[in-house]
Amino acid sequence: MVKKFFVFFFTLLAFFSLTNLAVSQIDQKIKDDLYSQIELYSYTLTTIQADYVEEMKAKDLIYGSLKGMLATLDPHSQFLDPEEYKELKTETEGKFGGLGIEISIRDGLLTIITPIEDTPAWKAGIKAGDRIVKIEDELTKDITLSDAVKKLRGKPGTDISITILREEEFKILEFTITREIIHIEDVKHTQILKDGIGYIRLTEFREDSAKAFRKALDELTEKGASSLILDLRNNPGGLLNVAIKITEEFLPTGEMIVSTKGRRASQNTVTQSTNTRHLVEWPMVVLINEGSASGSEILAGALKDNKRAIILGTKSFGKGSVQSVIPLPDGSGLRLTTSKYFTPSGTSIHGIGIEPDILVDYVEPSEGPADENEKKIDEIFDNIQVKEAEDKEQLKLSKKELEIHDKLLADNQVQSAISVLKGIRVYKKFNDSIQTPEQAPIDLTEEPAVIQ
Repeated sequence: MVKKFFVFFFTLLAFFSLTNLAVSQIDQKIKDDLYSQIELYSYTLTTIQADYVEEMKAKDLIYGSLKGMLATLDPHSQFLDPEEYKELKTETEGKFGGLGIEISIRDGLLTIITPIEDTPAWKAGIKAGDRIVKIEDELTKDITLSDAVKKLRGKPGTDISITILREEEFKILEFTITREIIHIEDVKHTQILKDGIGYIRLTEFREDSAKAFRKALDELTEKGASSLILDLRNNPGGLLNVAIKITEEFLPTGEMIVSTKGRRASQNTVTQSTNTRHLVEWPMVVLINEGSASGSEILAGALKDNKRAIILGTKSFGKGSVQSVIPLPDGSGLRLTTSKYFTPSGTSIHGIGIEPDILVDYVEPSEGPADENEKKIDEIFDNIQVKEAEDKEQLKLSKKELEIHDKLLADNQVQSAISVLKGIRVYKKFNDSIQTPEQAPIDLTEEPAVIQ
């Protein structure tokens, strides 16, 4: 037993010696404190090995302590055992059935960043900001993100029950949701709303999103768009490089997009636009809400700070940290938060979010029979006689597009964005008509407006 202990103890010292090399830049005082705490750590381990009611493997104790250590840092840092690390590397998420939600830990509670549009969670009525307090009758108190994901995943077609705390309504809600393979359409509902005002809904930043977004902009150009509403509501983020590439569509070369700051010089970066063509100069309104996170916050923050767009809606989620994945010698790994995102003005995103220039709370449309516009659409299409099958398919598509168009015009935040763009247009005409350059400029500096 004594021999086994010494082998384990020296293995532990070797492990921390390697760790010490990785943190060589830490000053001597911090090193001394680290060694004193290692002594406490090793004493605890040896006591458990000697006196715990059951014999424990050294590996299980070390893994357990590492999981606990990383969990105390922040919700996004975690220790990955070899199986979890392998799963992360091979990106097997698409092979599992899911609910269609992005989750995080906020204030110690499992929190939904956003339900993804047209997924089981979205259709069930899950909302951004909902707290998951139970998964299949198991309390989620102190649950890690990786454990929560494992519990929520499952075979497509299987059901899962979750209990939701909706704080704003002081309600506990029960949901039973059927898992599905989640297919996401990144760029949706590209169309002209009215008076040359284009609309694009961007749901996530994935590998092909920038290409699809560029195509949507070209489509709006062909249709005569002269201004744009970019809808980032409930966009949980995705690939950082894609978010940057889409942001570049609206910023000329040299304009700052985002910066990162960490403890090491290598973690401090500044990203600027490299756009030398395809610059979109339309007046813009960007819609955000509490479900807008990460990449969508970077995009909105860059356009806001560069005075390129007006941000409208409600404050975003506030997920602005960078995680690095670090392999460990035994095949395990660390997902470690190493830096944070900052907008061009130097404002931190993490835990704060993007404040809109114009605060507009979303108002749920009143439930009831179809409104007059929907009735008119149905009457128009009911009276059209189509003979060819291809024409019938085109007719279905056109009707669906008109229904989406009608719903967007009934969306109070979209209505507010349209009003803002019309106001910009009127002001520009008014300003262009003034022939007195010596006139003092109008001071537009004021607190964020609130539209009731």
